[in-house]
Amino acid sequence: MQIILAGLSALMYGAGDFCGGLASRRQPTLVVLFVSQLVGLAAAVIAVLVLGQPVPPPGDLLWGIAGGVCGAAGLAALYRALASTLVAVASPVAAVTGAVVPVLLALAGGERPGSLAWIGMGLAVPAIALLASGPGERAGGGLVRRAALMGAAAGAGFGLFFFCLAHTSRTSGLWPLAAARVATITLVAIFALATRRQLRPRVEGLWVMLLSGALDMGANIAFLLAARAGLLTITAVITSLYPGPTVILAMIVFREKLTVLRALGLVLALAGVACISV
Repeated sequence: MQIILAGLSALMYGAGDFCGGLASRRQPTLVVLFVSQLVGLAAAVIAVLVLGQPVPPPGDLLWGIAGGVCGAAGLAALYRALASTLVAVASPVAAVTGAVVPVLLALAGGERPGSLAWIGMGLAVPAIALLASGPGERAGGGLVRRAALMGAAAGAGFGLFFFCLAHTSRTSGLWPLAAARVATITLVAIFALATRRQLRPRVEGLWVMLLSGALDMGANIAFLLAARAGLLTITAVITSLYPGPTVILAMIVFREKLTVLRALGLVLALAGVACISV
């Protein structure tokens, strides 16, 4: 059951990211983020009610709120990157960065990772270099560099999101995920009011946003359930393969070309994330 849940988590993360990027090609990223997070909140609340989980201590909810703010920034960067740059570059870079950030924070806190984690971070450097190689679709490789930078920014947000969730207690259930979504929705609404931007979505492509939010929350829930059903290392390794579905969908729908160097970079990125997760 653990392997099945972790595999579903990777598939849903990858498909959800792709749907979010696809929706951002048709509607403003802020609107996509707002609608998808509303769907995620609804899914989290329904799951909590069905499972009958009691409200956890305020500390767990605060960690969830902090994670929600970081995760919102990460999703906004990734959706924009997937909508306007190269998916085959942005998604793997986000995965690598998202794995490296928690390790660096753990190091700062006094933890010492094993040799595999160091190998994974060593693989991350050439992986990012290979993924960012080539001239891209704009002169001077500006598109590729922007994809790498935005992917790194997204990964930093995701890494902080998982770092915050790691500080919640096991008895908190799915409540931190609900708190994270409340924080995200509030943050987006405040930003929209401050900048006088509309959050009302157009009917065109609305189903993609709804699907993105459902897949993202489904992936979060599946990850937590898988981690609590067995060894966290196994769950993390399998879930870290989520850029695979994103890149494959981009090749099918957007007809993006995956050069030999970038294919090698994708392999190194997935290997690096797997090592860091272990």
